[in-house]
Amino acid sequence: MSAFLGYIGALLIGIVLGITGGGGSILTVPVLVYILNYNPLVATAYSLFIVGTTSGFGTIQNYKRKLVVPGKAIQFAIPSLLGVYLTRKFIVPRIPDTVFYFGSLRLSKETFLMVIFAVVMFMASYSMLKTKKESDIIEFNTKSLIVILIQLFFVGILIGLIGAGGGFLIIPALLKFAKLPMKKAIGTSLLIITINSLTGFAGDVQNIAIDWTFLLSFTTVSVIGIFIGLYLQKFIDEKQLKKIFGVFVLMMSLFILYREVFS
Repeated sequence: MSAFLGYIGALLIGIVLGITGGGGSILTVPVLVYILNYNPLVATAYSLFIVGTTSGFGTIQNYKRKLVVPGKAIQFAIPSLLGVYLTRKFIVPRIPDTVFYFGSLRLSKETFLMVIFAVVMFMASYSMLKTKKESDIIEFNTKSLIVILIQLFFVGILIGLIGAGGGFLIIPALLKFAKLPMKKAIGTSLLIITINSLTGFAGDVQNIAIDWTFLLSFTTVSVIGIFIGLYLQKFIDEKQLKKIFGVFVLMMSLFILYREVFS
């Protein structure tokens, strides 16, 4: 039964990615951890492959619609992909099994990663639920592109830790500094997510054993979902869907925090 629910989750991940251009990736780790019972370290690695491959197919479809700007994608991907690769290759394997003790409380590596993930989910839900104009989605404290590229490097580190695409952090940078309209920012972010995620996974291949049979089958279902989502996109109010999905992500973040910290 859990396997069936897991693959339903894979389909949903792809559908949400196809409709919104992002957000669906935030579901991947919870599905792998809480439904399919994968270790969070393995789950974040698998998530990078699933999200990267699924986003890649979405990128192809958006490119056909002329909604991808490859030059801008490469420019913004370089700093973040460096952060992702270095994190998966060097930082994550070196996080100790016990991060710290506080009295009788022990914070394990797995709990540490899931708590970070829950915090990022909370930030993502806030981004989805906040009413905002395209021109002011995020106000940065500086107008320096160099500083933003440094920030994108740290976004890469965050993506490497949690195994999610980070589109809700990348899209605002494309809007503000690449001056792309919203639809092109979403399409271009999918290409950046593809590059970041698959680069991060390349760092994992050298550190963990990969169950390719499961990973390819799960990813295939997710890819089917993104084609369904791209089709449904024509008939669905994207803004309303993001609000509903934002509430769901908020509830999921609170559930993960409760599950990891208090249970």
